[in-house]
Amino acid sequence: MAATIASQSSAALTFGLVARCSTTRARASCLTLPHGPVQLPMFMPVATQASLKGLTPEQLEETGCRLCLNNTYHLGLKPGQEVLAAIGGAHKLQGWQHNILTDSGGFQMVSLLKLASITEEGVRFLSPHDATPMLLTPEHSISLQNTIGSDIMMQLDDVLVTTSPDAARMRGGHAAKLLQGDDRQRSPGIAIGGLSGGEAKADYCRVVATCTELLPELKPRYVMGIGYPEDLVVSVALGADMFDCVWPTRTARFGNAVTRKIVAVYAAEGETEGLGITRAFVHHNTAKETVSAHLLTLHNVWYQLNLMGEVRDAIIADRYPAFIRQFFANLYPNKADYPEWAVGALRGVGVDLFEDRT
Repeated sequence: MAATIASQSSAALTFGLVARCSTTRARASCLTLPHGPVQLPMFMPVATQASLKGLTPEQLEETGCRLCLNNTYHLGLKPGQEVLAAIGGAHKLQGWQHNILTDSGGFQMVSLLKLASITEEGVRFLSPHDATPMLLTPEHSISLQNTIGSDIMMQLDDVLVTTSPDAARMRGGHAAKLLQGDDRQRSPGIAIGGLSGGEAKADYCRVVATCTELLPELKPRYVMGIGYPEDLVVSVALGADMFDCVWPTRTARFGNAVTRKIVAVYAAEGETEGLGITRAFVHHNTAKETVSAHLLTLHNVWYQLNLMGEVRDAIIADRYPAFIRQFFANLYPNKADYPEWAVGALRGVGVDLFEDRT
């Protein structure tokens, strides 16, 4: 295990910096939370309603996952705060022994906008299940996350000016948790939200690069809603540490395996999967039997976590620029196909994708 070169602790977590890339802003670190250590950079699978669709908690654990994401809004609706309190929180509800990050419910202010009305008081939702009204305030969001038993919680994150007094409401006395927002001195970690909403990739990279340049070094940096492999590799080079997205599991349910690129399983029958299952078998059952979605979900989650493990190893060995060049060479055999946004973003942190060097 690599030695820690710098660290910072709070009541809820310890962040230990292990290595820095000598060229890019990438770093390797260890985040110690109430339910154990987490190696960064890392990707968090999303168990929206306390369940990663298609996998048991034991199978998720076997992929090496030590931090997954639950959704505050959805768990607040079902099973609801009263049931969560009676059970003893989401760890017991889903049989998960490791760490849980909960979002604030703020994403639903965008994704369920037709069911939401946003005021200074909070957000009034109509339940997508039965149209029951629900008022989500900054205080209620924190209360729900406390009942869930989150290891990392987010404050309710509507777009606010940086001087807004409402930031104090969102903190709700829980500055010892990882919070999204503008109070960087009190928060032991920083989340960069409001991206992954369809903006141009070049704009995304500029925002992430600007944020990481300004953020404190000894705090984890979480970019919300990011999951494509090339986005992860570039974002790490820009200085980000943590990511989450439903995409790897969702695309599995459409019959797609994540490898060096997205592979529709029906296009490659007969080849052997790393799980000891033939692609022909998965193709045979795709869209007919749940076993295919199950196997592809397991594969895609493993791929994402393994990719981030390789990224971490490359940073510690100080060979991350070479790793990036090889990654893009594998993804795009023709260099003319390299996406301009990635070329530009990486050039900004000292990596030329067209340089023939290992």
